Amino acid sequence: MSAFGSGTARADGDLLGALLDGMDAALFALDADRTVTHWNHEAERILGWPADEAVGRRGLAGWAARPADAPAVEARLMAAMDGPGRDLHEFALLRKGGGRVLVRTQVSAVRGADGRPAGVYCAFAEVHAQLGFERSVALSEALFADAPCGLVVFDADLRAAVVNTPAARAFGVSRTALLGRPLGDVLAQGADQLEAAVGHVLAEGDPAAPAELWASLRTPEGGESRRCWRSGFVRLTSPLSREPAPLGVAWLFEDVTEARLAGQDGDRLRFRASQLHRAGAAAAECEDPMEAATVYLDFALAGFADDALLDVVREDGARLVRVAATPAEAPGPVAPVAGGGLPVPYGPGHPALRALERVGAVRASTWASGPARAWAAERLWPGGTAHALCAVLRSRGRTLGVVTFLRSSTRPPFERPDVAYAESVAVRVAASLDLGGA
Repeated sequence: MSAFGSGTARADGDLLGALLDGMDAALFALDADRTVTHWNHEAERILGWPADEAVGRRGLAGWAARPADAPAVEARLMAAMDGPGRDLHEFALLRKGGGRVLVRTQVSAVRGADGRPAGVYCAFAEVHAQLGFERSVALSEALFADAPCGLVVFDADLRAAVVNTPAARAFGVSRTALLGRPLGDVLAQGADQLEAAVGHVLAEGDPAAPAELWASLRTPEGGESRRCWRSGFVRLTSPLSREPAPLGVAWLFEDVTEARLAGQDGDRLRFRASQLHRAGAAAAECEDPMEAATVYLDFALAGFADDALLDVVREDGARLVRVAATPAEAPGPVAPVAGGGLPVPYGPGHPALRALERVGAVRASTWASGPARAWAAERLWPGGTAHALCAVLRSRGRTLGVVTFLRSSTRPPFERPDVAYAESVAVRVAASLDLGGA
């Protein structure tokens, strides 16, 4: 029985020694007589005194603290015996080599089996190291709260573990609504690209430079909101592991949608102005006014539409006649229609007829009218057409016809800036047709 008890005591002592030496913080303990009872490896690393030279010394004077400083230091340490919790102090200790080091300490009482104070233990670290740790904690807390940029921390399963306030505001949800869920729950488009980026960072490390990601958010009304986020990724690894073990990825992002859209609008305007200038120069060399009209349409199609149809008003003003169009079966330039002169059988309410009635542009889209193929066939447009823009041809106060620009379902619908461009092209086409006596 006694042998078993001694073995248990020895095992307990070995376990305590292993725990003390494995701590990241330096630690020593003093009994009620101010004798050093414990001294771990981190304390040896900071001050240079090994445990066999430190344990058993009474007080700190002359070796761990200057004689002039020791009384005040020991008094502050031993005062913890009478306090209810931890005391925080900063003071200077001596290294074995004679240098001084400023440390930040946490001191607490050690109580015996009877509950009475039996001594104190002191956990300490160099002030600059402690300040670095506290800055890291403070930075994390600031990022997790109201940082100026969005922050989402993904775990190894690519699910949100931390969402700060700006990120939650960007997604239109609460901070807790996304925890443990994939971002695909709030993203209609772009979730796959984002998850691929996070997976790459987990496997390969941090990317060399920030990236811009486009995504579509689901809105409460059931629609989508297109956003552009300038994104940076940081792989998080455990500081407690010898080999880096990824804990997840921090995604920091800033919404730059307005700036990118403004840049795209500027690029689009410059390109379209250049196209109009080039078209004018090319049309000026055409002897045939109809050829000049088709030249304007050819230059306008670049980056703007897939097809163009040119219809002019008959002499009686009641029907439209097709005079030029892009090829129906394959891509190609706008060309006069062979054997033209027959009226186009547009039905009532056709966008081209509505444009004539309004003497203004008309936009139409299948998204409000049904399946694309049937919708296009009913309006006598090429198969696959999903969006249309009809602009009236006006010259010298007269309506000469209608030009129709068409886009497929893979392209976005026409918007207000597109109407302005189409009307600019229509003015030039109308002038050419008027010159030719259309």
